[in-house]
Amino acid sequence: MTRLLCLLICCLSLLITGCSRESVEQYVGVSYKTTNRFAKNLAPLPGQFEKDIDALNQLIGQFTGNIEVRWGENQVFVSGKRDYVKYTDNYKSRARIDFERGVIQVETVATDNPKSHLKQAIITTLLTPQDPASVDLYSAAEVPLEGRPFLEGQVVDHEGKAISWQWRANRFAEYLLDHRLKKKQVRFQNMYYVTIPMVSDHVAKRSYQYADIVRRAAKRYDISEQLIYAIIKTESSFNPYAVSWANAYGLMQVVPKTAGRDVFKLVKKRRGQPTPQYLFDPEKNIDTGTAYFYILKNRYLKAVRDPLSLHYSMISAYNGGTGNVLRTFDRNRDRAMRDLNSLKPNQVFWALTHRHPSSESRRYLQKVTRYQKEFANLPQ
Repeated sequence: MTRLLCLLICCLSLLITGCSRESVEQYVGVSYKTTNRFAKNLAPLPGQFEKDIDALNQLIGQFTGNIEVRWGENQVFVSGKRDYVKYTDNYKSRARIDFERGVIQVETVATDNPKSHLKQAIITTLLTPQDPASVDLYSAAEVPLEGRPFLEGQVVDHEGKAISWQWRANRFAEYLLDHRLKKKQVRFQNMYYVTIPMVSDHVAKRSYQYADIVRRAAKRYDISEQLIYAIIKTESSFNPYAVSWANAYGLMQVVPKTAGRDVFKLVKKRRGQPTPQYLFDPEKNIDTGTAYFYILKNRYLKAVRDPLSLHYSMISAYNGGTGNVLRTFDRNRDRAMRDLNSLKPNQVFWALTHRHPSSESRRYLQKVTRYQKEFANLPQ
């Protein structure tokens, strides 16, 4: 394992409707022709979260080196599933957003007029646009401040007002520098920073932004809105800039080479796989993630007879793969499916949350089903 890879893993660990199947198939053009690769309609792959460390390592190799030069080895932070990190100002300034804790920290190690550098970094953070495709997370490129801010409504200024315009962001930045500026030693230099709390219902406000997209995807693939919302909250906490060590991107954390490739081949009738830029588009990401659930439901796990058992199996397979769902019950796939179908849904749930080969997948099913209850009363 390379030194860079170890560094990367350590850093990321710190960051903490009524459609028939036939009508949907006609709409999305899914082919169910039997192939050797999909023998017995079971996914041979370990899951959509097959790790692609080499690709991600290559992507951010030079990037992390640039960070280390400016900030030091112990201050290398990069974006994660539920964290947004953006460097600007030739790596002198950065913003870190923890979407789970609801805290924003904007920092600078600039030595020449650091307050001026920090002020610009604050304004940039507050006005960062909704479109992730316009922001390069793996460089210090400036952020184009165009369109509706991503954090609009999730942060309020010292007067309790939402920040939508340059003049208000500028005034709030000046207030923060006058009243909340802090300083600490980082390596052999001073780091100036401010901490900004997000509003208490920041997760709900982010989720509302995608209501129309979720509704369309749910109707298109006959997958419940509640499940889509629960998956997004579990995977990214509604962070459209999310990227993970497993080389997964966007709101539903889709891996291009596995789930993305399957959706392109079976649903979109396209060659290849989606690019990160494609998956950073919220509409395309939610469509792709939901389409993968459709494949799980109607192809890989279609032999599961009970609807609720199928539901639990789909959630578990989205995280750890169909193969591991079946391995929970038996190493022989045919016998595993028979055993799964012989159990009641609550027994299937118990098995997947207690005997699944992956502890992460055991927790994942529990978390998603818990979040689904939060979205049970969505307006129709």
